[in-house]
Amino acid sequence: MKLQQLRYIWEVARHDLNVSATAQSLYTSQPGISKQIRLLEDELGVEVFARSGKHLTRVTPAGEAILEVSGQILQKVESIKQVAQEFSDEKKGSLDIATTHTQARYALPPAITQFIGQYPDVSLHMHQGTPMQISEMAADGTVDFAIATEALSHFSDLIMMPCYRWNRSVVVPKDHPLTQVSKLTLQDIAAYPVVTYVFGFTGRSKLDDAFKREGLEPKVVFTAVDSDVIKTYVRLGLGVGIIASMAYEAEQDSDLVVLDCSHLFESSTTKIGFRKGTFLRGYMYDFIEQFAPHLTRDVVAQVQACANRAEIDELFANQSFPEY
Repeated sequence: MKLQQLRYIWEVARHDLNVSATAQSLYTSQPGISKQIRLLEDELGVEVFARSGKHLTRVTPAGEAILEVSGQILQKVESIKQVAQEFSDEKKGSLDIATTHTQARYALPPAITQFIGQYPDVSLHMHQGTPMQISEMAADGTVDFAIATEALSHFSDLIMMPCYRWNRSVVVPKDHPLTQVSKLTLQDIAAYPVVTYVFGFTGRSKLDDAFKREGLEPKVVFTAVDSDVIKTYVRLGLGVGIIASMAYEAEQDSDLVVLDCSHLFESSTTKIGFRKGTFLRGYMYDFIEQFAPHLTRDVVAQVQACANRAEIDELFANQSFPEY
């Protein structure tokens, strides 16, 4: 059994059983991958993948178990490489972050600017996607960190830490009737078409829950993953915008009126997650602290020592962290 063979079956599974796409991503040949997978299956005496002719059709039950262990082995191998690199050159390497548009556009720039200034020889890569895609990338080791508000909790092999709390604001054109309301209610908002985030993005679930508790069903006429797109369609008169408060920029959005509605919705918490067992290099600890100053290296080490999520939650239960 060779490490290369384990990497091949892992990557083939990640590429939806497309051997050709796997070969392209690994800069090798399709026949070479197929041959190595067959050799591994012959050695193990079981099939990892079921086939129809020359095509892989599904992962077998035995293959599911083998892939799970293979993923753990490959992660350990990567950790060994990270350990060696940390001792050979602690200020060189790479950092992959997966996040949503809102985090990338509004929350992360100060931390990334500071990080690049401190670590100019670390190659930083940002991947954007849905919260579920982001969580999956962290869970399977494609990225080092996932930063999101939704979906991280669905993955049991992710260590999650709270970064900051945030809430929402309503944005409307200057002549909108809501600008004359002294203190907004959900009924006020529900009287107009709503433009907001796609479900599963940027705390959308908390927004829906608030209306549901009041027995209201807002008329959501347009959804987007991008706060700037939402504001564009508010300007066009499509409806009342509900966005993360951090996404309103006084100078750029001076043609819109921002209305506080934090009293109407439960605040959301953005978290940073990484896969259990990941070896964090020194600059990774520094990035976490630059983004969330309360997450010092000592605090992160305490989190890594926790046996389960309940212990992590208890660790942060009485600790305050920033409001964005």
